[in-house]
Amino acid sequence: MTTGNGKNLTAVDLTLVIPCFNEQDTLPEVLPDLIKFCRQRDWKILIVDDGSTDNSKGILEKFIGETCLKVIYHKVNRGYGGAIKSGIIHCDTEYIITIDADNQHYLSDIEKLVNVLINSDADMVIGSRKGQKNASFLRRMGKGIIRNIARFLMKLEIYDINSGMKLYRTDLAKKYYNLCPDSMAYSDIIALVFIYFKHLVIEEPISIKERKTGKSTIGVNTALQTLMEILNIIVLFNPMKIFLTLSIVFIVSGLAWGIPIVLNGRGISTGSLLALNTGLLFFILGLIAEQLSKIRKNLN
Repeated sequence: MTTGNGKNLTAVDLTLVIPCFNEQDTLPEVLPDLIKFCRQRDWKILIVDDGSTDNSKGILEKFIGETCLKVIYHKVNRGYGGAIKSGIIHCDTEYIITIDADNQHYLSDIEKLVNVLINSDADMVIGSRKGQKNASFLRRMGKGIIRNIARFLMKLEIYDINSGMKLYRTDLAKKYYNLCPDSMAYSDIIALVFIYFKHLVIEEPISIKERKTGKSTIGVNTALQTLMEILNIIVLFNPMKIFLTLSIVFIVSGLAWGIPIVLNGRGISTGSLLALNTGLLFFILGLIAEQLSKIRKNLN
């Protein structure tokens, strides 16, 4: 088995990092094929049981004897991102690929992403689900809103930033994982971090199976958390993008409100003064946030 440039797949030093929470129904179906797949390619599997309350731990223990498999157990649930971060810490291969334990990913797509990464010398390859209709209308709409907000706040050419299947360099993952949250927003933020620091991030179409068992934990709260985390990371990277925009909005609104009143000889409007002062305050806060951002990035 070789990549597109003739490199043997077994020469690619890769670990599959799989967060797992209450997947007792899918693990018996996923693990045998996954282990066989990785054994043939001399790849490693690192499953992080994130404080499962069902029989996931018992099922995983049945496969402990497999040399390619390592399992990490969390005593309490740390969240999707927290599980992946534990996997990153314990990973000793050149590359990491994250996939979900819900049996929605095709193993053949792993090889596909590896081929793309090797041939393009990319730092991250995202498995894009663009055009697929597996998610409900509300989830697709929520993802679209998040994507457009992220695109407004940061130069972004990637479509599916929150895809769970991402292949990237382990050294960069270890360098940046502390900037990422423990929540489901990890998938979005790690992509934005790579993009911000000018690493080569590309995406490649993948296919997704319909979930047959178990229940997705993604909902409105997840979307709100993701939006907050995106705002947090933008405030860290480019705070003036937010504060300057707010400053301009308030200053322009204050002038548009106040100038006609002044020209009509009715004095100065209290409301326009409040808007102008608020705009100035946002500008000053932006300058302070910019300095704090530089200090924090230097510490990292």
